Amino acid sequence: MDAVIRGFAIYFTLLVIIRLSGRRTLAQMTPFDLVIVLVISETTQQAMLGEDFSITNAILLILTLFTTDIALSYVKRWSPKAAHVIDGVPTVLVTDGSYDERALRGCRLDHEDVMEAARSQEGIQKVADIKFAILEVSGNISIVPREKT
Repeated sequence: MDAVIRGFAIYFTLLVIIRLSGRRTLAQMTPFDLVIVLVISETTQQAMLGEDFSITNAILLILTLFTTDIALSYVKRWSPKAAHVIDGVPTVLVTDGSYDERALRGCRLDHEDVMEAARSQEGIQKVADIKFAILEVSGNISIVPREKT
């Protein structure tokens, strides 16, 4: 039973930490981020297994983590408010060709991040040609171009 409690505790701790670190972490992984993920995974493994490195304990932990994840998916389906807390909401970064500097700072993004998405998705070269740029809950930036007149 100790392994199940550890599994729940680690799952929710990581969920909160990843949620607080922002969606940018999920969308734009740098070599530094990869190193952090590897260190976290090793630390997490040690914290969950403790002194018991048996196959039985490992299987129990895997089942606990997957069950917790599935349960949270049902909670998010039943409660949109819970989904917003767990996953966040989309953030508008550009409106009618103007950057929202506060939103950019809050998401730890800069103008170049938005323009990179604009160039790769729509071939847009200037922010003035963007009607909306939205940071989705997945961490991707969606670009809605202005209509050509």
